[in-house]
Amino acid sequence: MPRFALRRPSLERFRRQLASVDAMPQLCLLGILAGVLTGTVMVVFRLLLEFGALFFIPGDDPEAFETLSPPLRALLPLLAVALIGVWLWPQPRRALKMGIGHVIERLAYHQGKMPLRNWINQWWVGVLSVIGGLSAGREGPAIHLGSAASSWIGTRLRLPHNSLRVLVACGTAAGISASFNTPLAGVIFAMEVVMMEYTIAGFLPVILAATMGALVSWSVYGAEPAFSVPPLELDSLLDLPGIVLTALIVGLLAGGFVRLSRGHPAFTRLPFALRLALIGALTGAVAWWYPEVQGIGYDSLEQMLNGPMALDILLALAVLKLALTGLCVAGGVPVGIIGPMLVSGAAVGALLGVIGGMLLPSVVATPALYAVLGMAAMMAAALQAPLAALLALLELTRNAAIMLPGMLAVVVAVLTARQLCGCRQGFFLSTLTQQGLHPLQQPMMQALSRVAVPAVMERNLARTPRVIDHDRAKALLDAKPTWLVITQEDRNKPPLAMKAAHLARVLHDEAWLAEHERIDLEEVPGQRLDLAPVHLEATLSEAYDTLVESGVDALYVEHTTAPMIRRISGIITREAIENYYRRKR
Repeated sequence: MPRFALRRPSLERFRRQLASVDAMPQLCLLGILAGVLTGTVMVVFRLLLEFGALFFIPGDDPEAFETLSPPLRALLPLLAVALIGVWLWPQPRRALKMGIGHVIERLAYHQGKMPLRNWINQWWVGVLSVIGGLSAGREGPAIHLGSAASSWIGTRLRLPHNSLRVLVACGTAAGISASFNTPLAGVIFAMEVVMMEYTIAGFLPVILAATMGALVSWSVYGAEPAFSVPPLELDSLLDLPGIVLTALIVGLLAGGFVRLSRGHPAFTRLPFALRLALIGALTGAVAWWYPEVQGIGYDSLEQMLNGPMALDILLALAVLKLALTGLCVAGGVPVGIIGPMLVSGAAVGALLGVIGGMLLPSVVATPALYAVLGMAAMMAAALQAPLAALLALLELTRNAAIMLPGMLAVVVAVLTARQLCGCRQGFFLSTLTQQGLHPLQQPMMQALSRVAVPAVMERNLARTPRVIDHDRAKALLDAKPTWLVITQEDRNKPPLAMKAAHLARVLHDEAWLAEHERIDLEEVPGQRLDLAPVHLEATLSEAYDTLVESGVDALYVEHTTAPMIRRISGIITREAIENYYRRKR
């Protein structure tokens, strides 16, 4: 692994600065590194897809399943699920978690630390699911791979955990930005869907990461969006009823997709191998007749935006592709869902636009407008991310005139999914809630997670054994410590903390000193606090949880200076955390 060219004193100072919520320059530097790394990972992922297509798809295009013979394209999904199953079968259940939902879970429960095994699995499953002809996208794997790579920077440098959270957001934004060439949508997606909060300290590094991710992608694939969109605008207010109807249907389909992805108990109870076989067989059967449902589908999306497409193909993309994607998720194949959702939403809009043009040719003149709005509405409704969907619409079309109908379509679709289908949390939160996880943090814990322990801990302390003589006591106080950390003879007992002022008081009491030739610090009048350990990299939310779980009122902060060598760097009390929250709030 590469060695970072930072001297230890500089690195220690860098870590200490990052512990604060106001470490803007340091976080921006990390955002640049995360953006470059994530952009590179995204380019490599796309190159792997193209490399895989070399072996069996003419033109080396991982989207060109229509060029394959029906038996071959029907066989591919079965082969893909077989290879995925052989790879994942012997691994523990926790290693099967991948994609954006996994990123949100690690952010909520593990401060953004990403397991290496899951990261490796994501490469394998992400590539195989797309080039193997399943209905799968590349954005979910890209976000997982980019977020984990960005988090690795902080883990490698042993940075405070509050900065790891920002790095995960940076990787998410850069992954979306590099995939679609939509940096602004990447920023809002990271804050709205993954971080679920908006802060200035979070925005600036995430913006830089999205910018760098896009620049890396541009250097290889050019500055054009993932698919070309013709110039579109709302020609007449008579289009508004059709747009509302499109958004209503898209909202219903989005709600159905979220529910289907949760899996019916009768299906989820089946053995994993049987579920994979059913997924492969159903995908292959549909692909025999409609190969457009395979892969991401951006080639079909571009076709429906720039020219006519048969109604039966549009119907297959609108319903069957969405259903096959949901079936993959319900069956335990962690495929990317964003790309297929966009294609299905666009197909719904294009289908209604074509039908509307047949019935009311004087009103509906541009089915492509309905397709673009359906795409944004599906993303907003399924993910419950209206801002990210609107900004993706703006950046993909590069047309501000489309925002007004886009806002109407997004609002109607989101309300439909929430009120009529009961999908109030969106796809990713709904999936995690089904697993018994609750990633939405309380406001106080969310605020405390932005700050690390070094920003609040008291560093002015001295370690001492429990029993000392008078000279040792005076020597301890010469350094003017605030706290004394009393180590126990029994190593199984935790240390105690005492204010140095209590010891100073008895050293000025000649009568007390005359009665005590040696000073037992546990007998000195004053309050002593039981201590529990917390790591120097922990956030204040982790420290607060440790206080509650251990039932103590203070923590000693451990710092690993070398392998197997630990030292106490500071003391942090419950009162200090609560005072910090009240002051900063």
